This record gives sequence, C-alpha cells and structure tokens, in this order.
Amino acid sequence: MCGIVGFVSHSGGGITYILHRALKALEYRGYDSCGIATVHENRIYFEKDKGKIDEVFVQINPEELPGPLGIAHTRWATHGAPSRENAHPHLDCSDSIAVVHNGVIENFLKLRKELTSKGHNFKSETDTECIAHLIEEFMSNGCGIFEAIKKTIRRLEGSYALAVVSARDPGRLYCARNESPLVIGLGEDGNYCASDIPAFLFWTNKVIVLHDGELATIGSESVAIENVNGLKIEREPVVVSWTADMASKSGYPHFMLKEIHEQPKALRDTLKFKQQTIDKFAEIISQAEQLYIVAAGTSYHSGLAAQSVLSQTIGIPSQAIISSEFANLVGNSLSENDVVIAVSQSGETIDTLRAIRHAQSKKSKVLAITNVLGSGITREADLVFYTQAGPEIGVAATKTFLVQLTTFTRIALKLLDNFGTNSPAYTENFREKLNQTPQALNQVINKLEIKTKSLASFLAEKSNAFYLGRGVSVSTALEGALKLKEISYIHAEGYSAGESKHGPIALVDEGFPVIFIAPNDVTRKDILGNVMEMRARGAYIITLGEEGDKELAQVSHQFLDMPQGFSLPFSPILYVVPLQLIAYYTAVKRGYDPDKPRNLAKSVTVP
Repeated sequence: MCGIVGFVSHSGGGITYILHRALKALEYRGYDSCGIATVHENRIYFEKDKGKIDEVFVQINPEELPGPLGIAHTRWATHGAPSRENAHPHLDCSDSIAVVHNGVIENFLKLRKELTSKGHNFKSETDTECIAHLIEEFMSNGCGIFEAIKKTIRRLEGSYALAVVSARDPGRLYCARNESPLVIGLGEDGNYCASDIPAFLFWTNKVIVLHDGELATIGSESVAIENVNGLKIEREPVVVSWTADMASKSGYPHFMLKEIHEQPKALRDTLKFKQQTIDKFAEIISQAEQLYIVAAGTSYHSGLAAQSVLSQTIGIPSQAIISSEFANLVGNSLSENDVVIAVSQSGETIDTLRAIRHAQSKKSKVLAITNVLGSGITREADLVFYTQAGPEIGVAATKTFLVQLTTFTRIALKLLDNFGTNSPAYTENFREKLNQTPQALNQVINKLEIKTKSLASFLAEKSNAFYLGRGVSVSTALEGALKLKEISYIHAEGYSAGESKHGPIALVDEGFPVIFIAPNDVTRKDILGNVMEMRARGAYIITLGEEGDKELAQVSHQFLDMPQGFSLPFSPILYVVPLQLIAYYTAVKRGYDPDKPRNLAKSVTVP
C-alpha cells in the first residue's frame, strides 16, 4: 500500500523533477512520508521525511540530488509509525545500496535478528530495511548486485515490489515483485518502473507488467527480465489507452469530484465493451452449482448488489463474501462445479487474490472483473472482464462501484435473454433502461449537485448518520455510509431498514440524520413505514426516491428526486451517485482533502 517509482534517463541528469511528478501521480497509494534517492559518480544521494509529497519536497530540496537514475517512494505505514527514520528509501550500513518497497515482509524479525548478529546497524523500525542489509550481506560475500538481489528475494517471505539502486552500479536500476504490483514503462527519454501506470503516463503509455517471481534490470535503453530461477523472459510491451490528461484533475479541485463527473462516460464505455466476454461469463455462470462473489470494500458492495440483481432477474442463487473471510466461511465446501467471481478495481487486492487461490485449490472456476490490464487477478483467473472506468485516482472509489455493477447487470441481461422466465416485455424494458443509464446519470449529477452541496453543510455539523435501504438498496446504503465515514470522518452506518429496529434505532434522537434509499420497487411500501418510525423519534429524514413520489416527499425533511422508471434491480447505479456527492461536499465543508483520507490507501496490497 505504498507507491514506488524509478527512472533511468538517457540524458544523464535532471531526473528529480520527473521522480517528483511521477510520485505525485502515485500519492493516492500513500502519503504519510516520502523520499528519493539518486546515484551519481558511485555515490547515493538521498533525502526523505514524514509528511505529504509537496510538503516534504519543499523541506528537503531534492533538486540538489544529482544523477541519471533514481528511485522514489510515498509511504502508507505498516511497520513503524510515520517518521523520517521509517520513510523510504532505506539504505545499507555503507549507504551504497538504496531500496524502496511496497508490501509486507512476514519474516523480517527473524532476518533482522540474523543480520544484527552479523554486525548490521538498523536505523528504522521497518521490515524494508532488512532488504538493504541482506543485499549488502550477500555482496560482502562476493556476489554482484543482481545476484545479491536474487538471493535476497529467495529469503523473503511475504509480499514485495522492490526497486533497488547501488552506488557500485550507477547505470542500472533493479526491481522485483511478488504479490505487489510493479510495471515498467518504456519511454523515449529513458525507462521507468512504478507501482501503477499513472506514474509515467506523462511520458509513455508503453507498458510491461512484471509477474510474481520476476526481476528486471532496467537501463536507459534496455530492459531485461528473468525469473528467480534465472530463466530469461521475453515479454512484448502493451500500449494502454489511458492518457496523462485522464489521470490529471482536468480543472476539478479534487480527483474524487472529477471521477464522479466521469461516471456517465465510464458507464457508457462499459456498456459497449466486449459482448463476447459477457456471453462467456453468462454461459459459465449458468452451469454453476453454486456461485460466489468475492471482493473487498466498495467492490464487495457492488457484489452484494449483484447478488440481488442475479436473484431478482434470473433466480440464480449467489453469495457475496468479503474476500478476507472467504476461505474461513466457505472452507472445504467448494467444488469443481462451483464458480467464483473475483472483483477488484486494481486487480491487486491481496485478500481477493488469496480468495482466488483458495478457490483454485478446490478446482472451482474463477472469473474476474477488474479495471487494470495485466494486474495480478488477470493472470490467475480463468476469464477476465475489464471494466472501462479509466484511471481512478481518488482513494474513495466512485467509478468502481458503477462499472462493476454495470458489468454484473449486463451478465444478468444476457442470462435473461438465454434462460429468463420473465416476459419479453420485462426483458426489453430492462435492456432499454440499462442503455439509458448514462444519460439518466448525467441528469442526476446536473440536477442534484447543488442540493447535495447544501445538504453537506447540514451533515458537516453532525457526528453520526444512518443510511437505510431494503432489497438491493441495502448495498447502496452500505456504500453511501462508507463514503461519508472514509472521507469526512463522520461515523456513518448502513443497514437494512428492517434491521434498524433491532438495535440501531436506540441511537436516534432529535436531529439525527437518517438517509433513506427508496426507489419505487417492491420494497417501497415497507420503507415508508421505516421512515415514519425514524421520524417519530426525531430523526432528520433525507430520502432518495422517484420523482413524483409525494408520500415520501411529504414525510421527508429533504427529498432528492431521482429519475422515473429506473427502480429496477440495478437502481444502485443511479442512487449511489448523490450519496457520493454528499460525502464529497461534506468532507470539503469540514476542511478535509477527500482524495487523501487518513489511514487509507487506494490499493490494499497487504493482508
């Protein structure tokens, strides 16, 4: 859950600007400390400190660091509190080897004890520093830098993406990966490595994805890849369709707001993408004895919504399970007749990757839905569908939820076509409304943005909130509550409205905000009763309901009217967006940066 970047330049200098800009593009991966190291004339120059990138770079003046190659890092702490000592890069005893690392070394205490007994002096609390000293130890026994790195990673247990430079080899950068993302960029001005593609999109869109167990030697004009056993790897670069502008704010004050506004396009692109893959997904799902959807965070909420969509439209039983709990909950009950759909925006979520591996150990079929070409999940699944969200930089996922649920809804529609028992008119209305969602979503944003901004002024003064829904809207409630709590730091909980009477209602008093998600579906009658129960206890009622629903509007203090005719099983695609806007504007009103919520990072690559 950190961001690493490396660059080897053709020109022989002036690389700190590039490393700084590349690191800024990765700041969503961590921002409690950062640092940079360059190599020049057989010496390593480095600076680092705690704080966000711009704050640290002002203090340390990295423009004074010379050299044609370097590495940089932005950190999300796992081992050791944010501090200058714990910031990356980490160096060996002689300051001639520098390492940046994303991941967790599980056996670091054992390695640290061993290396300390051999005279190595540790300066930090991190697991990463063991790597620098282990490389140093192997080199002191006669290994060259590359062989020392190879021997080092054979000793490591856990996950890592590494970038290493050595004062003894000032023309090359070395990197390796296992269970943490690492990509190489091939540019006209030099070559790059990074945790994610946006780091070098300013300069190149030609990408080579490293796989687990692989190492790369990167020069200014060459890249050589081999696996840990020494087998040479030839891999052609792929050209990604993302542009640098897509990964920039484009005039918006924050990435999150930009990405909320990008959702109609992301929906439209996902609706058009690769029908043949959707057809194959539907075919495999139709043959499943049991269907599981595994995901984490926002992706789990889209999985919950998908569970409801598949059940309502085609009657296929499925179960959405949090990835980290999948092996514990399902255990040995999986079989080769079961299908597991793994969902992850980054394709690198470690808990989801582990769930996949558990499913594969039981010979279950694994399908994947992700947004990132060449990510870990794509190499382990039997079949992959790529959502068309483009880069998503904001830590609080927005486009992710919509494009994932859109993908599931397309699968449900294909199953309706093939096996549905509903009337042809139902199926055709389903298809028509799904194709109209991008336009309807545009209308929702344009119509409700000012109103949600006004609501944010009210919520910003509160300490707690409930989000309540029924049926498929429970997933919307959970996602809305997650957004509010993760970026505005207001305690918010999503519940089934029926479940709210079994404990949560005890917390409701005068002015307590309760947000109802109430499309005009089969749950509409019951949700009205829940609104009245909360209102009777003094709750301040905010309701998302279909335009023209006078009953709900009359019993609500604030009513956000949604487009008519979209109260179908995939209603969360539209109904979640005002909740995203409410969370965004509440965070801004409270003076927080919604792109950089404390203690969180975009891609969770540690268990």
